[in-house]
Amino acid sequence: MTTSGPIAILAGAGQLPIQLVDHLKQKGQDYRVLAFRGFAAPELRLRADATVGLLDLKTIMATLDTWQPSAVALVGAVQRPGFSALLGAYSLLRNMQEVKDVISRGDDQVLRGAVMLIEERGHRVVGVQDLAPELIAPPTLRGRLEPNAEDRAAIVFGLSLLESLSDFDIGQAAVVAKRHVLAIEGPEGTDRMLRRVRGLRRSMFGFGRRKEGGVLIKAAKKGQDLRVDMPAVGPRSVVEAARAGLSGIAIGAGSTLVLNEEETLRTADRLGLFFTAVELP
Repeated sequence: MTTSGPIAILAGAGQLPIQLVDHLKQKGQDYRVLAFRGFAAPELRLRADATVGLLDLKTIMATLDTWQPSAVALVGAVQRPGFSALLGAYSLLRNMQEVKDVISRGDDQVLRGAVMLIEERGHRVVGVQDLAPELIAPPTLRGRLEPNAEDRAAIVFGLSLLESLSDFDIGQAAVVAKRHVLAIEGPEGTDRMLRRVRGLRRSMFGFGRRKEGGVLIKAAKKGQDLRVDMPAVGPRSVVEAARAGLSGIAIGAGSTLVLNEEETLRTADRLGLFFTAVELP
């Protein structure tokens, strides 16, 4: 590993890779972008130094060996491939039984397996918090509105729920109204979970009900490797939370990314939702 090479960004879907690249550019930091085909946004693919299939591990490793980066960051969402596809890709570089043990577990284990492969080639894996700490929610982050007593109780309950689910490698978010769990995030992601809540409420209450209350709580899982899978929220999640009739959003301070922070807070204020960062227990 070199200490003077570029930062290598392995880019998946969403706005986070774009924001990170813009941040590094503004800082004058040398970087290279390896975009995952079918995931990275068209805007980023046009700026990428190379494009590769998610499972083309030989090309990924060869590209990193050529670039000799000072650090590697895996940024942006990707959809987990099927078991057989992962098995075929990983087994090119690892023992077959070891690969089966890793990918038969949850998504966190698969991500850790990817980190292990990269680190074994001598590369240092870092997270967005290392490259752009300004994007991480501080404990003081909040919008204009404040949660009421019922909302605060829901936040405490939701954080406890997420902590208890950590060992099962489930999602990073839940929707709670009072002490009633409306939804837990699955593989579909936060925004689709919120749409599910919206659909559930429509089926229960009919159309036209403006706000039923409840809180979106999003926080890192216990023991989660934040270098490769840090929770993130942005303006779109705020809009979906409003459409689902929620009162607000609470995120884990120090371990959650806020995309387009100013726009996110403005959107929450405009739509009448509180937005607050909370310390994790």
